[in-house]
Amino acid sequence: MRDEVKTSCLKRLKRIEGQIRGLAAMVEEDRYCIDVVTQIAAARAALRRVEEEVLRDHVAHCVEHAISSGDKADQRRKIAELMDVIGRADR
Repeated sequence: MRDEVKTSCLKRLKRIEGQIRGLAAMVEEDRYCIDVVTQIAAARAALRRVEEEVLRDHVAHCVEHAISSGDKADQRRKIAELMDVIGRADR
C-alpha cells in the first residue's frame, strides 16, 4: 500500500473508531432507535469508502503490475483474487 493511501485510510479508520465509540454511547444511553440505525449506516458507509480506497490502490499497483509483467498465471491469480473480494464485499 502506498504511503499516502495508508495515511488516508488510517485517518478515516480513526474517525470510524470514534463513530463506533459514539454508537456504543448511544446504545448505553438508550437513544432513539432510528438515530442509532442512522449512525450505524453512516459508519458502514465510511468503512465502504476505506474499502474502496484500498481496492483502488490494489488495482492501481498489484493488478497493474501483474498485467504489465506479462505473467499470465499471475494475471489470472490477481483477477480471481479481485473478483473473490468484490463478491464478498457485496454480502
